[in-house]
Amino acid sequence: MPMNRRELLKASVAGAAILKQSGVAFAAPVENIQVTIDAAKTGEPISPLIFGGYMEPATTRVWSELLTDRKFANPVEPAPPAAPAPAAGGMGGMRRFRGEPFRPVGPAGTVEMDKAKAFVGNHSPQVKVEGSDGRGIQQSRLRVSKGKSYTGRLWLAGDPTAKVVAKLVWGAGASDCQSVSIPALGKEYRKFPLKFTSAADSEDARLEIVGTGSGTFHIGAVSLMPADNVQGFHAGMIKLIKEANFKMAKWPGGNFVSAYDFYDGLGDPDKRPPREQPMWSSGIESNDVGLHEFVAFCRLLGAEPDLTINSGFGDHRSAAEQVEYCNGSAETRLGRLRAQNGHPEPFNVKLWTIGNEMYGPWQFGHMPLNQYWWKHNYLVEAMRKVDPKIKVTLSGATVCERSVGGAEKIGDFFPSEWEPPITAKLPYEFGGHEDWTGWLLANCADKVDNVNYVSEHTYAYPRLQFDVQKQRFVDASSDPLAVQARRLANRVGEALEAWDKYVAKMPALKPKGIKFIFDEWGCRHRRPDGTSYQPAGMLTPLSYALFFNEVFRNSNMVGASCATGGLGTVLVDNVSGEPLGYTAEGLVMKLMHSHFGNALPVQVSGNSPQKAVPGTPFVDIPEKPTGTPTAPLDLCAALSSDKKKLILSVVNATEDAQSFTPTISGVKLRGPGKLWQIAASDVNAANQAGRPPAVQIVERAQDGLTGPVQVPKISVSVYEFDIA
Repeated sequence: MPMNRRELLKASVAGAAILKQSGVAFAAPVENIQVTIDAAKTGEPISPLIFGGYMEPATTRVWSELLTDRKFANPVEPAPPAAPAPAAGGMGGMRRFRGEPFRPVGPAGTVEMDKAKAFVGNHSPQVKVEGSDGRGIQQSRLRVSKGKSYTGRLWLAGDPTAKVVAKLVWGAGASDCQSVSIPALGKEYRKFPLKFTSAADSEDARLEIVGTGSGTFHIGAVSLMPADNVQGFHAGMIKLIKEANFKMAKWPGGNFVSAYDFYDGLGDPDKRPPREQPMWSSGIESNDVGLHEFVAFCRLLGAEPDLTINSGFGDHRSAAEQVEYCNGSAETRLGRLRAQNGHPEPFNVKLWTIGNEMYGPWQFGHMPLNQYWWKHNYLVEAMRKVDPKIKVTLSGATVCERSVGGAEKIGDFFPSEWEPPITAKLPYEFGGHEDWTGWLLANCADKVDNVNYVSEHTYAYPRLQFDVQKQRFVDASSDPLAVQARRLANRVGEALEAWDKYVAKMPALKPKGIKFIFDEWGCRHRRPDGTSYQPAGMLTPLSYALFFNEVFRNSNMVGASCATGGLGTVLVDNVSGEPLGYTAEGLVMKLMHSHFGNALPVQVSGNSPQKAVPGTPFVDIPEKPTGTPTAPLDLCAALSSDKKKLILSVVNATEDAQSFTPTISGVKLRGPGKLWQIAASDVNAANQAGRPPAVQIVERAQDGLTGPVQVPKISVSVYEFDIA
């Protein structure tokens, strides 16, 4: 029997009636939380694709390249005199993963950008050498570790009279370096291997490429990676992300995709053109990670690739060509090109997301809604002519997503002179011109079958609530921790209520099996004036735990999800750049990912309904509270896919210890079970690089689920018991 939040609501009403009979107010806390788990009432399996990560732009920090702008999209110029040195461990407030831009070595005029002999892109640096003083380029502020080896390559052309040396320098002493002498150069670019082993730890190492003698030499491209990289990816990142059991990865965005050409990511990585990232105003995309690398990344993780199609500047022909490149046999035109690029067998990519946030004026290729539904259909029909088996995701946005965006615009959270002011009253109306999901379903799914999943970007502001009278977000920082943490799950709840309205209007949708993909979700931490704040260490992890419980309970309507920061929850050492472990939210994700994939959620009821969270329906809250009627705890129970275990997730998002008394029907448990628990000492606990972990997953035996079960404050617990 399918079990979802609507049935939980019935249990909440029953719980409320019990409380009223005893003369207790509806919202009053219950000292003795009674929990009933009916294992005979199961829902649809929890899709492993719910445990997804999100990658944007094409090349992210999981790629192990140490060098910035390694193909010289920007000219090699001296550093601006007034530019302050980046803080240790960060650049511009962001943790640093690559070096500074290349700078000239030698007197003014030593390095010029040559367009006539460009190796890739618009130009390549030409270096003039003279005498015994080394002249060339260098990149500093590289992170290296003692005893660790680094490999790379260097493309050079030049006069044979120019003697070139590549040198890795990790200290001030004359011996604190290692050099590779390059054989005599010629007119054509040739590739030369590099290998170094650092004799010390340093976060300010540098790579020098300098020449002596006479004449000139050109540098086409240069690369430097840890020697233990795995197909170009950082070995430590791959290890930790795989251990966290991510089962889907979405790529390459995000806003990035609307101006992305997948052809830029094919062929020899050194000869792929570096491109500006116009959608982010600055930055260079190296195109080091293209289709082949992304699919390899997914295979390394054991994850399903979710490829986002460019429905901005892209068209139906390029979309169909991308499907043929990925899934066509080696006998097809683009399958043959894939084989020439090193992969004869098809990638067999099943999941395809059509565009990203196409409702937004910020989106490259944005168009009116009444034009975009035609484009979606053109794209999908062309893609399915190539491979009829693909599953496609509609780039929609319910009135909930659009209303949150409207509230962000009113608050000027993301300033832009190109976006029109918000004149409508929020929330937007169902069926209005801002109801992208409603209109797209009507024109792409109701009478045709060009939708398998619907995208909903699900961001929450834990310390803000939308005031419908003031028509803006107002401060909610004084709300209890449990209320703040609930706001992310509420965004799931209102999306599901929106779906009910769509089905009521378009009954033909119901048998089609369309599900949501929450392919961007997370917490945004802002004040009412739009400025950011540093949240308490456990606020986001608790929000994530409640989000997972909510989507687990609604497995019949949620097919997949991608945490926006999911692949970034790996802690990195500020000196060496080596992965160390997980942030607290990373641990929550690992805990949930490791236990609930393919599990069958079962009905949970109780005597303590969840309190309503302040806000506005279809902006930041649903009409009915999310969660189980077990307040202040939130529970999700499930049977393992083989029905041999009972799994129970318990989230205590309060700053007090709690307890509950369970009654279990439909199964009998046997023997001691296991408990995996994240319990923080206080709300500010956080894992930080360079310090012992303050938050950990602790595993221990659990005698049983009888009598009051004690639940620590600020905790996420997963219990597992064998079924007799």
